[in-house]
This record gives sequence, structure tokens and C-alpha cells, in this order.
Amino acid sequence: MNALEALAEPTRRRIVELLADGERSAGEIAAHFETSRPGVSRHLRVLR
Repeated sequence: MNALEALAEPTRRRIVELLADGERSAGEIAAHFETSRPGVSRHLRVLR
């Protein structure tokens, strides 16, 4: 998956926006979404 494909998903795009403000843990990121911490971790793996 290339960068544009990864960022095409709205949740991943929002995660990148949150991380632009500084480092956050998966739990801190998950608090901004209606998804679980494991779900956020999957998105983070794709973005890595």
C-alpha cells in the first residue's frame, strides 16, 4: 500500500492530523474515535 492509499481512509487521515500536534499513544488516539485501541493500532501499522 502506498502513502496515498493509506491516507485515503478517513480514520488514518485523522490520525495523521492528530499526530501533527505531537506524539500520542494508541490509547490517546483511540479516545478521539469510536474504535478500539487494537483498531487504532492496526491503522498505525498501515501508516508506519
